[in-house]
Amino acid sequence: MATTGAGCALKGMTWDHVRGFDPMVATAEIFAETHPGTTISWEKRSLQAFADRPLEAMANDYDLMVIDHPHVGSAARSGLLLALDGAGHDDALARLAAESCGPSHPSYVFGDRQWALAIDAAAPVAAYRPDLLEAVPTTWPAVIALAERSQVIWPLLPINALMCYFTLLANVGEPFGRDQRGADVATGVQVLGEMLAVARHVPPACLSMDPIGAYEWLACRTSHAYVPFLYGYTNYSRAGFRPHRVRVADMPALGNNGPVGSAIGGTGIAVSAATKHADLAVEYAYWIASADCQRGAFFESGGQPANRLAWTDAECNRVTDGFFRDTLKTLESSWLRPRHDGYMPFQDIAGDIVHACLTGRQTPEATVRAVNDAYERSLAQ
Repeated sequence: MATTGAGCALKGMTWDHVRGFDPMVATAEIFAETHPGTTISWEKRSLQAFADRPLEAMANDYDLMVIDHPHVGSAARSGLLLALDGAGHDDALARLAAESCGPSHPSYVFGDRQWALAIDAAAPVAAYRPDLLEAVPTTWPAVIALAERSQVIWPLLPINALMCYFTLLANVGEPFGRDQRGADVATGVQVLGEMLAVARHVPPACLSMDPIGAYEWLACRTSHAYVPFLYGYTNYSRAGFRPHRVRVADMPALGNNGPVGSAIGGTGIAVSAATKHADLAVEYAYWIASADCQRGAFFESGGQPANRLAWTDAECNRVTDGFFRDTLKTLESSWLRPRHDGYMPFQDIAGDIVHACLTGRQTPEATVRAVNDAYERSLAQ
């Protein structure tokens, strides 16, 4: 990391969770130590606001923004973000591309420009209590059997229900949005039927639960042992974070190709095009995305890296009870959802549609067709 910098104050916005906030504060303090006179102050917003708040509402107020990749289509159109390629860090950019955990790094490429750098990687994986579960399911029929024994919880808030639908479609070799279309109707109906076979056996609270809620349930209670799909959080695999330590595993497969098709998530760090300190902001972004920072200060302060060298690091795996090692196959073979300008409103609509199916308010066939129609409208926009 360079030790030069013109003293100035940068502001950043991230999401409100120890995983999203604490690493930004810690890395900002380290960066400031080597850049005398420079400060980076971080603010946070709720997880829902993180997903919903448009870039337009932040780009003029913050130099640095932690974003998720479905926003890059609108970012490319709006000109609100600074492209991070061609900014004097070409060698570092190539290195980050080579060190990406799955499609984390390319998920922030749109229109042949790099709009953010991946700093956090997550995808739907399985979670379980090793003290309560004898065998971890690797196939969907095994998940159904476990659900029938009232051992499964599953966060099915609309956005999570949609990501599970996407994940299972990709797992059976029919990824949503392929060839500019939604899902094959017959395949979509099959996938929703498989989801219903589990959903009908989980506690009613699951239908309004997000991944953090599922983790809290698993880590603090003894009534259920397994979650088939939730975006992974290393915090719950670290000793002392909650009463019980949660382990993770590769996602269970519906198809015959193993843990393929999990809908990649995570976050990236972006620089506002309106910043008055572009060189310094870009330098910070490249540093926290680097392997040394990702497996060092970023991870040590509670972060969940996106750099593959951190995922294969022995110390990172020791601290998290093998979190990275045990889910790397899922992350490496994960699926990148559409990111076009217009995708974000579609995602909100589609999540509600899938959720209506899981709550018995709409048939699987009507659900598939409604999601496909909403997708086509989003492309037209």
